[in-house]
Parts: sequence; C-alpha cells; structure tokens
Amino acid sequence: MLTGNKTEIKAFNGEERALRANRIGILGLLFSVIAASAPLLVVAGIMPTAYGTMGIVGQPLLFVLLGVVLTLFSVGYAEMSRHVHNAGAFYAYIARGLGGTAGAGASVVALVSYNALQCAVYGIFGFEISGLLSEHAQVTVAWWIPAIGGVVLVGVLGLLKIDLNAKVLGVLLVIEVAMVVVFDIASIANPSEEGVSLHAFNPATLSGAGLGTALAFCIAAFVGFEQSPVYAEETSRPKVVVARVTFLAVGFVAVFFAISSWALSVAAGPSQIVGESQEQGPALLFTLTQDRLGAGFTDVLHLFYVTGMAACLFSLHNVVARYAFAMGREGLLPSAFGRTNRTTGAPALGSLLQSVISLAVVVAFAVTDDKPAGDPTAPVLRLFVWMGNVGALGIMVLLATTSAAVIVFFVRRGTARSQGWRIAASAVAGVAVAVIAVYTVKDFHVLVGTGPGSALSWILPAVIGVSVVGGLAYGLVLRSTKPERHARIGLGNETIRTPEARATSESSAADHVAV
Repeated sequence: MLTGNKTEIKAFNGEERALRANRIGILGLLFSVIAASAPLLVVAGIMPTAYGTMGIVGQPLLFVLLGVVLTLFSVGYAEMSRHVHNAGAFYAYIARGLGGTAGAGASVVALVSYNALQCAVYGIFGFEISGLLSEHAQVTVAWWIPAIGGVVLVGVLGLLKIDLNAKVLGVLLVIEVAMVVVFDIASIANPSEEGVSLHAFNPATLSGAGLGTALAFCIAAFVGFEQSPVYAEETSRPKVVVARVTFLAVGFVAVFFAISSWALSVAAGPSQIVGESQEQGPALLFTLTQDRLGAGFTDVLHLFYVTGMAACLFSLHNVVARYAFAMGREGLLPSAFGRTNRTTGAPALGSLLQSVISLAVVVAFAVTDDKPAGDPTAPVLRLFVWMGNVGALGIMVLLATTSAAVIVFFVRRGTARSQGWRIAASAVAGVAVAVIAVYTVKDFHVLVGTGPGSALSWILPAVIGVSVVGGLAYGLVLRSTKPERHARIGLGNETIRTPEARATSESSAADHVAV
C-alpha cells in the first residue's frame, strides 16, 4: 500500500511538473507561432520604417533572401526538434550541443529577449488604443492605461488552457491576414501612376550603405517562426508537428511579407515609396488603404491592427511562461517555476513572472514620460523601438548559436556523415545571421533613431551582452557548486523521471556534456 502511494505521489508530481501533452494540434501551433510575428504590425510599422530609414526599395527581395536563410536554419533546427522535446527550445538545443554552461547563458538571453519584445509591443499597443479612443470616442486616455490593461488581460489569458489561447489567436490572425491580403489585391488592381512594377525585386535596388541595417530591420519581422519547439511537450506528435510548423511558418512569413512590402511599393510607386515612408511612417498603410478601399475598411483595419498586437502579446506571453517553466524544472530558476496549474496545465508562475516584468517596465516608462499628451515618442520610440530592437538582437544571437549547437550535436553523436546536408545548411545560416547581428550592433543608433555618438547606441545592445556574460557566469557557478543541477540543463522531462525511466535515455544524456 505504501509503495503504491509512493508511486501515485511520483505520478502526481510528475504531472504537476510537466506540460500536458496532446493539448495543441498543428493548426493551433501554427496560429500561435505566426501570431508572434504580428503580420499587420510588421506591414504597417516595420516596413515603412525600413523603407524610410534605409532608403532601399528592394525590401521585398530582402524578405525572400532572408526566407531562404531562415529555411536553411530550420533544416537543422527542425531535425533537433525530433531529438529534443523541451519547452526551453533555444537554450535546450544549445545545452545539448554546446554543453550546460552555454545552455545556461542561452536561457538568460532567451528570457531577456522575449520579455523585451513583449514589453515593446505593450508600448505600441497602449499608444494605438489611446489614439483610437481619442479619434472615435473623443476620450483622452494616457497610453500607459490601456497598456496596463493589456498586461492584466494577457496575464489572465496566460493562465488558461493553451488550446483555448490557440483558438483566440487563430480567429484574430485569420482576420488580420485576410485584411492585409485584401489591401495587397487592391494595391495591385489600383497601382500608382507608375503601374504594377517588379522593380523592388531587382537586385540592383539592394546597393547602398544601408543594406546591413535594412537586413536587421527585416529579420526582426521574422521573430516568432522559431517558437514551435517551445510547445513540443504539448503537441500530440512532436517529432512531426514541430518540424512541419517551423517550415510552414518560415515559408508563410517570407512569402506574405515579400508580397505585402511589394504591394506597398506598388501602391505608393517605386520612386515614391521611400519619400512617402519618411513622411508618413506607420500611417502610410492606412492612407493607401483609405484611397483604395474607403474609410470604413480602413477603420476596421486599424481595429485589427490593435487586435493583431493583442494576438502577438498572447503568443509572446505563452513563450516566456514556458521558458520560465523549463528553467524552473531544470534548476535555473527556483523550482516553483517548474510546476504547472493543476486545473489548466498552464505554467502559472512563469506566466505571473512575465506579467510582473511587463507591468514594471510599462510603469517605469510611464513615470519617466515627460512628453505632452498625444506625443507618440514616449511609448513608441522609447518603449517599442528600444525594447523591440534589444529583443530582436537577442534572438539573432540565439539563432546563430543554435546553428553552431546543431552542428556539434550531430558531430558528437557520430552522425555527421548522414546529417551532412543539415550541418551544411546550419553552417550557412549561422554565418549569415551572425553577420546580420554584427551589422545590427554596428548600426544600432540607426535602428533606435539616435545619433552615432549617443550612449544608447551601446547601452541597449549591451543588455544582450550582459545577459550572455551573466548567463555563462551563472552556468560556470552551477558547474562548480551544483554539478547535478548543471547536468540537468536541457534535459527537460528527463529531470522528473524516476531513475528507472531515465536509464532508457542514457544515450541521449551522454550527448549532454558538462562544458
């Protein structure tokens, strides 16, 4: 009887410390992943900013080229998902390839980067809702009030079942994408005086000093495609579903953004797109839409511009909560983070952590907001632009490091020959992303809109640098003081199995060297 009770307790604790399987299918996962890319936010915000700041007309071609690079990255990344099922995704892959110390460093970078991205979207979310209330309801509300409301709403939804979250994301995403497609069709059917031109796909348009920074802008738009392995433990067939969703997400995002950025250039005119983007910024999409589809459609588009941000917030929140859960389960955070809600199966404390961090950041920016009411620079330039670029830089670092980890993982397993083409693809992608990351740091003052001599040009990217150094130092401390905890980094569910169950995974654990 006692033995039976012990078995039951182990099973109960195992369930509490594991994300529930079979909760999300391929469509739900695809919606969650693409929602994080915020398609409408990219079309309205990032594309005009990239056109106006860099002066490069060939933005559609950049999306195609980056789609190829990230597809190459996904070849090795997706293969890793068949061998490692862990909500820690990036840091778990890096740990299994480069060792626990590198994994600890990656875990800190991932937590900082995704939190930064989440906080960035809260800034633009609050500003846009404030503007809509002022325009349509004649109600003046400070940007930080709806931003805080968003933090609370997303926090509550983060405690619900992941399949319910996926349904909410799916509905919002389908409508959002459909409206952009309508704009694309309208732009091609009713182009500028220059007609329907393919000039934006001409390689000659990529010449100029701003190419590296333009690549940084555009690769930031892809952030989100890499999130499918985070949900591997919650899918029905992780070895199949995660890989499929990764490739579908990269392909969809590349094609969708290439066509939409081209449609913007067709609507404004290839010779006018840079000037119009500099003059109107994010308002360009809505101006072009109103000219072709009327005020009613434009108002609805603006509404779903906001709901698209909400979908992005839901998706990013889920990812941060699962990273915190994985870190708690493996001893990188207090063990309480490694437990799920008994009712919904959601990583409750990880969700709460993300909400608290977001609330603190929004309040900090609100308190230091010395701009007059309605001035967009406080929530957008200070919160959205700064935090967004910090987060994007962190994701680039993780992408490049994961590419290296994939190569080492298969070499150490003795499968380098059979995995040769995947290793080659990872090497090409890793070098390409690393080069873009270097350009991002070099031209960070351009990305955040400050002068080259501004302290922000090194303080902001230093956030990621400090995260890398701090995470690696943390890993080294764990290796010397708590080697058993260090050895668990990246093992996922294996950390909560009984010794008998873990014995079946010894060959996998052997790959996880304590570097």
